[in-house]
Amino acid sequence: MEWLFAGLGLLILLLAGDLLVRGAVNLALRLGIPALIVSLTIVAFGTSAPELLISIKAILDNAPGLALG
Repeated sequence: MEWLFAGLGLLILLLAGDLLVRGAVNLALRLGIPALIVSLTIVAFGTSAPELLISIKAILDNAPGLALG
């Protein structure tokens, strides 16, 4: 059962990554800016946002061990 969940999680991760890249390229085309600019800003923030939110929550909950890793 664990292998099924791992495989399903990997499939979802691959599909979400593809969707993120396609969306970023589409956004760059619509705004008329280079895709590199979009990837260096929006995509970079999007991939770092979960870690940032976990760190903020850890600080608010006074759990410094969670904030550090």
